[in-house]
Order: sequence, then structure tokens, then C-alpha cells
Amino acid sequence: MTPGISGFSLFVPPYRVQLEAWCDWNDQPWGKVKNVVGRSFRMRGPGQSVYTLAANAVWRLIRDYDIDPGQVGLLALGTESSSDNSAGAVIVKGMVNDALSAHGMPLLARDCEVPEFKQACLAGVYGIKAALRYLATDGVGRQAIVVSADIAEYARGGSGEPTQGAGAVAVLLESEARLLEVNLAGSGSDSDYRVADFRKPFARFRGQPPRDDGQMQDLPVFNGRYSTSCYIDATHHAMTAMLGKRPGNSLDYFNEVDRVFMHRPYHQMPATGWVMAYLFTLAADEESGRDQLRAHCADAGIDPDLLLAELCAPSPFHGNGADIGEITGDVFPLSRRLRQHLRSTGLWTTLVSEKLGLGSDAMRDLGNLYTAALPAWLASGLNHARAEGLELAGQEWLALGYGSGDAAEALPMRVVAGWQAAAALINFEAALQDPVDLTEAQYIALHEGRPGDLEPAPAEDQFIVDHLGTANGPDFYDQGIEYYRYVPRLV
Repeated sequence: MTPGISGFSLFVPPYRVQLEAWCDWNDQPWGKVKNVVGRSFRMRGPGQSVYTLAANAVWRLIRDYDIDPGQVGLLALGTESSSDNSAGAVIVKGMVNDALSAHGMPLLARDCEVPEFKQACLAGVYGIKAALRYLATDGVGRQAIVVSADIAEYARGGSGEPTQGAGAVAVLLESEARLLEVNLAGSGSDSDYRVADFRKPFARFRGQPPRDDGQMQDLPVFNGRYSTSCYIDATHHAMTAMLGKRPGNSLDYFNEVDRVFMHRPYHQMPATGWVMAYLFTLAADEESGRDQLRAHCADAGIDPDLLLAELCAPSPFHGNGADIGEITGDVFPLSRRLRQHLRSTGLWTTLVSEKLGLGSDAMRDLGNLYTAALPAWLASGLNHARAEGLELAGQEWLALGYGSGDAAEALPMRVVAGWQAAAALINFEAALQDPVDLTEAQYIALHEGRPGDLEPAPAEDQFIVDHLGTANGPDFYDQGIEYYRYVPRLV
């Protein structure tokens, strides 16, 4: 048996911000935003929370893949948007059981484990690794579901504003993969603490004005250029750890791997991380890689010795005696110049466009889904390939996850024979149907937690937040607890 991924299901809110319209509202260059960020993003709307997004994705996965709920032995939630500091995936289980009961179906088993994983955008990948370990040990013969769900919010007027998003992706894992075999033994890991990369301290909630929707505004604390450098450094070290387990020359892998999928906070970030991993590998290869790097530098007018010093430095973040506030800029400036040069070369086509292109265009309409971004792209790639009639069986794929703060995981995968049957059940297009395009006034109101003049989209065959608890004793306490309701399909 070869464990891995057997199914995907998505759920995104209908409320959409078109980035072309957002650029008009904010006097921003649409061409640049489209190329760097994407085309649109979704927002949490009335009656929605991170838990309803997650439950809706899981419910669709169970229904679309005809899963026996009693066979699910692990239901894990990966998120950095949780609003309950005690319960996690069990909240999702409760909602899903309500829908199963309404349809006269068996409930999720009482012996189903319900953990929550947190490590920024990497939480879902950690959940997938835990699920694979479960299936290989005490969960042999069972199934596992890992749902990644998040709400990415950024302050209006800040650099992160166009990279918002909301949604969830549920992943079915089995001992006999129907889509993607995951080589867990060949994976690579990295973690290194970054104080001020991208954080969400609870202190941000102090003094927040109450919102009509009862939610907290979860705006992160981050430093943009520094965060990009952290992404580059962490994904590079996870790649190095993975490549160290493979026989042969590490440089050969960049030709051998067929498709690459990476965490994508915005459209251009994966290409940056992947090319940087290649440059780091060139710099580490004294036999031929450094000669290739010097040739690229000659074409770009860059001093190769200075670039090698930048790429081979022990760490750009530690041991230099600098205060954290002094190193929040771009710590790979020469590498950035070389990347810009390489964009106009044939190498970019073979290294980036061909390997990172599958399903990438559709992701421009999802925005930043945090933990759900990587599984969403994998689902999009499989969906794209099936629609185009591409044959993927036997292809080597790489899923490279990242979570600010910092940690990264490199998971080698292989597409299984007969993948098309399970890929046909992925609901990618259906999840994006019937969007509600917001006006500027509606966007601002929704961002501030006010309904404004927005008419809520009809909820059908999904979960909503019915109300918030207000009781504060002395005989009963439920203040702030969300109560959910399953809304059946309209007949």
C-alpha cells in the first residue's frame, strides 16, 4: 500500500473583490497588481466564520467522494484563524454530524480524533503529515480528513491589502492513494524562529471596537520584505533537507521533477522561492553549479563572488549582531537582480513556467488562503490536467509548504495511475460559481464587520453561524460561543 491523497474539496465565500476594481478605488496600478498578486479575492460574509468554512468543505468532501463517515478515524483542522482557544476540529465534526443526521446518514465515529494544528500557513501540511503517520500505525484500514481553513485579513491602505482571502480545502487521505502518493520518508523539514516575520499576538485584540458580526479583526503584524526573505530561507533549507535524502546530484532534481506546487500568499511568490532554491543549489555545487552561476552573473552584469557570498552566508538572520529592526529589508538583493534577469531567458520557461504552471492561472481568483493555499493549488493542478486531457500518471511532484515564524516542509509526491477518476470529483469550478462582486462601500463595510447594504447570499446545503452566546452566569455561561445551523438545500 502507498498512502497519500485521494480527494479534494473546496469551499470559498461568495463575496468577491475584483482587484481591477480595487485598484480603481485605491489609485493602484492594475497591471502590476494583476501580474504580482492576482485577479480577485474572497471575503468572509455574514453568518460565516473559519469553522463554517471548514465544515462546508468537509461536508462536500464526504458527499462528493461517498465517504463512509464511520471509516474516518482522524479529522484534523489546520488554521491560523481559529477564534476558540480550546476546541478545534471537534467544532467542525459537530457541524458535519448535524448535516449527516439531517440526511439520515451515519455520523462520524466517536473514536475519530479531532486535533487542530497551528503554524501559520504550514498548519495544513503538518496535518497531512500527521494523517499519513496515523494511517501507517493505529489507523490502518481507516481514512483521514485534513481540512485547512483560514481568513486572511489585512489593514486597508497597507501593503498586504490586495493579498486577502478566505476559504477552506478538505483533503481525503487513504492508505491506498487515488491521486497522489506521498513519500513521507523522503520529505524535508526546516524550522527557525523569526521574531517579527509575521505574527498574530493576542494583544492586537485589546480595545477593538465591537463588530456587528461578533468576530475579531485578525490583522497580522508583519514586515513585507523581511517576510519574503524568511520564505526564501525556510523553503531553501527544507529543499536542502529533502535533496540530502535523494541519491545523485541535487542539481539534477530541478530537471527531473515534473511539477512544483508551493505556498502562495500571492501569485509571484512561488516563482521567487523556487528560483531561489535553484540558485542556492547552484552555489552549493562546486563541480558545475558555480560555473553555471558565474555564467548567469556575466550575462546579468553581477559580480559572481559577491553573489556567492550572499548565497553561501551561514544565515542572513542570526549571528551578525544586528537588531531585528535593522534587518527587515531584502537580505538577498543580488539574487533579486539575477532573478529579474532570468525572467527574460529560456531557463525561466523550463524552470518556472513549465513546472509551476499547472493550475496556476485559476489560483489568481482565490486570493491568499493561508493554510488552504497549497492544497487548493494541488486541487487546481489536478483539475486543470483532467480538463485538458493531460496524462500525469507516474509524474514526480513537489509540494513545498511554508509557515511564517518560520517553518517549511518539502513533500515529494507521485501521481498514481487512474488519477482521473478521483480528480473528476474535485469541485474546483463549482466552488467558485455565482460570486457576489462587492462595491467599494460594501467591501469597506464587510472589512469592518458591518453588513452595510449587502444582501447576504442565500445559504443552501451549508453551515452558518446562527447566533453568538451571551450568557455570563451565574448558572450558565456561553458568552462568545458560536452556535451553528445547517441550512438544507432548497427544494
